[in-house]
Amino acid sequence: MSKDRRVALLGGITYLITFAASIPALPLLEPVTDHADYVLGAGQDTQVVLGGVMELVTAFACVATALALYPVTRRVSRTAALGFVSSRLVEAGLILTGVVSILSVVTLRQDLGGSTDAPAGLTTVAQALVDVRDWTFLFGPGIMSAINALFLGTVLYRAGLVPRWLPVLGFIGVPLMVAKCMVVAFGGMDDLSAVSLLLTLPIAAWEFGLGLWLTFKGFRPSPVLSRDTAPARSRVSGPGVTPRTK
Repeated sequence: MSKDRRVALLGGITYLITFAASIPALPLLEPVTDHADYVLGAGQDTQVVLGGVMELVTAFACVATALALYPVTRRVSRTAALGFVSSRLVEAGLILTGVVSILSVVTLRQDLGGSTDAPAGLTTVAQALVDVRDWTFLFGPGIMSAINALFLGTVLYRAGLVPRWLPVLGFIGVPLMVAKCMVVAFGGMDDLSAVSLLLTLPIAAWEFGLGLWLTFKGFRPSPVLSRDTAPARSRVSGPGVTPRTK
């Protein structure tokens, strides 16, 4: 297996991991995200913590996608490659902030919620933490996924490393995702409504399709992949410089 094929395989697998971890996390976290009084009840702590761990895996996989592909993406555009790494780091940071907020609700329930003298306003504090997670979810997997598509899609499209329709699908999803997030942010619709999910589909299809393609097909032939870096001896050699030989 060539180095570039390994890069594609690792990038594809990490993309698929983000789906395998993030989708099950949503229903696992529902006892907290959908019930403001969770902090006062018996709680489903094991389920919620598992959901938090899945989100943690998602955050690490997000960063791994950019780092795994960097050896190839930097050959096309170092700026876009670093931009993709940076945007993935921001997305992962937002996801982790949301995880900490949700798990803090679990800790509040364990420490204070089950007691007979539970502090007044405990539900309000828990709801505030859930609201933090809602905003991080909107701007993390939401807005940042559109920025990711711009950086990585541009690199893949320019170099022809994957079929052109894949990055084009991502480009189509960018304005739809940004528009959806802005409407949700200003209270125009719920983030998990049917319309919201439809607007999310192009970006989701782009990322899932890219993961599958890189995993099972790898990069398409491209001048970028055949471009050899200058040998060390060539970089040293020059007018008046004689390469050292054994």
